[in-house]
This record gives sequence, structure tokens and C-alpha cells, in this order.
Amino acid sequence: MATRNDTAALPVKGGAAPGRPPEDAAAEKERRRRDRLSRRWQRDIRWSPYAFVSPFFLLFIAFGLFPLIYTGWASLHQVELTAPTDMNWVGLRNYTRIFDDDFFWNAAKNTLTIGIISTVPQLLMAMGIAHILNYKLRASTFFRVAMLAPYATSIAAASLVFVLLFGRDYGMINWALDAVGINPVDWQNDKWPSQIAVSSIIIWRWTGYNALIYLAAMQAIPHDLYESAALDGANRWQQFIHVTLPALRPTILFTCVVSTIGASQVFGEPLLFDANKGTSGGAEHQFQTLGLYLYEQGWVAQHLGRASAIAWTMFLILIVIGIVNYVISRRLRASS
Repeated sequence: MATRNDTAALPVKGGAAPGRPPEDAAAEKERRRRDRLSRRWQRDIRWSPYAFVSPFFLLFIAFGLFPLIYTGWASLHQVELTAPTDMNWVGLRNYTRIFDDDFFWNAAKNTLTIGIISTVPQLLMAMGIAHILNYKLRASTFFRVAMLAPYATSIAAASLVFVLLFGRDYGMINWALDAVGINPVDWQNDKWPSQIAVSSIIIWRWTGYNALIYLAAMQAIPHDLYESAALDGANRWQQFIHVTLPALRPTILFTCVVSTIGASQVFGEPLLFDANKGTSGGAEHQFQTLGLYLYEQGWVAQHLGRASAIAWTMFLILIVIGIVNYVISRRLRASS
């Protein structure tokens, strides 16, 4: 009986091994390509946001952080503007010297009073204007754009117009006062009139800007709240007090803080309002602000170290304002 021996053939030495089918090779190549694109996509998702924001940080380091650090270092030295590289270490003497300077405290008081005179009426008027614009009006877009016109106007142009308005002998304000039997006011040389005049420039420039901020916040309030209040018999004034104001509490706090910071840095308005076009803020420093005092010490008296100490003092004041804002906002969130 014949037998059948099925034996596998031995591989030929030196022969080629059986390769993968062409379909498997193409699939493997496609898988590797997809993995490579996936890794590239993951790197792009991870690092692209940093690349997009890097120009801001580079500019901030060059024009913000470095001048801040250099100013802090210069505040600890005696250095003149004519020789900014010649520094003599004096420690905290520049700070103690400005705190003993009556002109510094006079500028601080003027900054505080001008800030109050300009901020309080400005925000109240902005709230009223925003409340009016929140209702349906004809040509509402025109009025909203017009609110930004003072903000877009140059400080120099606005201050020049207000100097003409508040002129002692020829100004329109004194002409209107004389028409109602009030004696002319020396708006540039008297303390309180000059501060009111400077504050009026600030009020004119920033009221519309804050009004648009309030208007945007008002339009975000749900109309259901007003409808519910109207069904309960509340009139428009009651709706404003019990619905609008509570909803605007964070926005009001924001505008108060921003206006306070802006008031502490007032510079252009009092500089251009001065009849002598100097940095003294009037003949008796009656409306000299901290910004003018800093400029006077650094660029007129050329005491760069003392001006740097004033700048850092103002910076610390702004930090205190920020801390107060944080504490108040936390309490408001907790109470609500």
C-alpha cells in the first residue's frame, strides 16, 4: 500500500521571505501618516495659544515690565535726567523726602478733590443717559455713536475749548453768569473754581464712555424681570431702583474703580488748562495733580530718582485701590 508523505518544503537559503500584501502596507503607511498629523495637531492645539498671545507679552516686557523695574531701581538712587547712568545709592531717601514735601501732599489733595468732583457727577450722568438710551428712541444708533464723540476728541482740542469757555474776561461761562446777576469768576486762579473747571473737562470726555458701558449692561438684563415688576404695579422709577440698579452692581463697581484709577493719573487736562502752560498747576499750585507733580520733578527739575519714587508711590496707591475693589466685590457676591 502506497503511503503519502506530506512534508513542508524547506525554505531556500538566501531566498526572500514572503512580504505583506500591498493592501496592508498601504494601510500601515496611512496609519503612520495619521499618527504624525495627530501629534502635530496636538502640538498645535497646545502651543498655538501661547504663540498668539506672545506678542503682547513681548511688548509688555519691553515697554511695561522693564520700565517698571528700572523705575523702581532708579527710585532708590540719586540720579539726574541729564546723566541717567550716574546713580548714587540713597535707599529710601527719595520716598521720605517726597512724604515731607508739602507740594506732594498738596498735589495728592488736589488729585483727590478733582477725582471726587469729576467721578461722582460723571457716573450719575452716565447712568441717567444710559437709562434713557435703553428705551426705544428714534435714531438711537446716532445717539449712541454721539456718546463716543467726546471720548474720541483730542485732549488738547477739548482743553483749548474749555479754556475759552472758562475765560475770566471773555469766557461764555462768565457771560452766562453775568446775565443772571452773578459776578465773574476767576476760573484759572481761584482754587475751587479751577478744580471745577478741570473736572468739567474730564466729565465731558468720559461721561459718554461710561454711559455706553452701563447701556450694554442694561441690555443684558432679562426683560422678564421688568415684566414681572410691571405686573406687580411698579412704575419706571421703581423698576430702575429695584431691578436695574441691583443688576448693575458689578458694572457700577467696575466703573467706579476704573474712574478712580483714571482720576489718580489726570495729567493732560490740568496741564493744558494752566494759563502759564507750565507744570505747576496754577500760580499757587491750586490744581496741580500727582501726574503734574511727577512731570515737574522729573522733566523740569530733572530729578529722575525723585520722580521715580513718586511714580512708584502712585503705583502702590493703585494697588491699594485694586485690593479694596477685590474686597468689596467679594462681599457683594457673598451678599447676593
